[in-house]
Amino acid sequence: MAQFYFGVQRSVDMVFSLISFILISVSPSNGYDPLDPHGNITIKWDLLQSNPDTNDVRVSIFNFQLYRHIERPGWQLGWEWQGDEAIMSMLGAEATEQGNCSRFKGGENLPHCCEKQPMIIDLLPEASFNMKTSNCCKGGVLSSMVQDPSNYAAIFVMKIGAVNSSDGFKMPGNFSFGVSGYTCGQPVRVPPSRYSWDSGRRWTQALGTWNITCMYSQFVASSSPQCCVSLSAFYNTTIVPCPKCSCSCHASKCVKFGETPPVLQETRDWNQQLPALIRCSSHMCPIRIHWHIKQSYKQYWRVKVTLNNRNILKNYSQWNLEAVHPNLKNLTQVFSFNYEPLNPYGHINDSGMFWGIRYYNDMLLQEGENGYVQTEMLMRKGEDFLSFRQGWGFPTRVLFNGDECVMPLPDQYPALPNNGGNGPIFSLSLIVLSLLVLTIVCF
Repeated sequence: MAQFYFGVQRSVDMVFSLISFILISVSPSNGYDPLDPHGNITIKWDLLQSNPDTNDVRVSIFNFQLYRHIERPGWQLGWEWQGDEAIMSMLGAEATEQGNCSRFKGGENLPHCCEKQPMIIDLLPEASFNMKTSNCCKGGVLSSMVQDPSNYAAIFVMKIGAVNSSDGFKMPGNFSFGVSGYTCGQPVRVPPSRYSWDSGRRWTQALGTWNITCMYSQFVASSSPQCCVSLSAFYNTTIVPCPKCSCSCHASKCVKFGETPPVLQETRDWNQQLPALIRCSSHMCPIRIHWHIKQSYKQYWRVKVTLNNRNILKNYSQWNLEAVHPNLKNLTQVFSFNYEPLNPYGHINDSGMFWGIRYYNDMLLQEGENGYVQTEMLMRKGEDFLSFRQGWGFPTRVLFNGDECVMPLPDQYPALPNNGGNGPIFSLSLIVLSLLVLTIVCF
């Protein structure tokens, strides 16, 4: 009997090891996200006009990711010229450095940027009107495709010149996006872009178009996770906390309860990333997500989800939450959050995206009394409802702002009491049946 038990246990361990290997293989840390398999940042470079001395270029940045957005301090697009090119003028963006322009002599105005490797940033919203282009001037912030489709692009134009312009136009290389976690490939020539004029009656096209694709990797962005998940349920008194040291174990980088944080000076530099300063905890994560199975009705069950910001310095604007759960296809109503199913593979509806309502809770405030947002949702009990056994009521994956959160181990999920069946409804029926049998026996 003991040999049989250990044999079964060994088989179970092998299955769990195989599943873990598969999950790690398709993890977003490797640059591939199974919830957004086609997501990327695409930079389109259009050569609009080629003159003897200058070239006119239009650069478009598209965030083709379903839920991962670019927040402050925003994108910083960089590349390397192949020759002695310089940016003579720009609209819709600006270079961070002008550089040494001494090689350009005799002109009335010096070029905008003479750097071999220029770094381009978006203009701020208050930029003057004569410096703007369409879809510019958002401080480098790009929304995701699902959350705000109207603000997922940025466009700027520039005039490029060179001291020796006889060689013609040369496409630059070594592109970078300037946001942690993104790596860009080399330019690939594609069919020229076409532009509509005169209400669509006339079409023009670029002289040449190149695409640069930038992919995100959570492992490249940070060596440690940024969020964790805790669990609880109405049928179990145990609250499963975030795993210990989910994000870090260095307590020296946190502020203990009762302690006053160091005096903070608000930065006015849009290009500067605020340092991380979080409240001390066993998990040491800036974001904690709590999933609570609140109630079970005859035809529905209710879930409460709470997001806590434990970062003392940072407000998360346009935050979003992604979850994978087999019963999301039966989601009936979501209170106080927006919701959109992701369905990356069409026929499988087990993943969805949640985000805040604009001007109400779309900003997750820094740690403190108001540093949380929460919602409740109703899910219908369909024919495939599997009861609450074995942790079925909890998600298998949770992501915050596109980054994977640390989940408790499956064997730690809140469990039903012995002989719990489908929860309190089943237990009550069993008690009533037992009383009925005793009554019959007694009489």
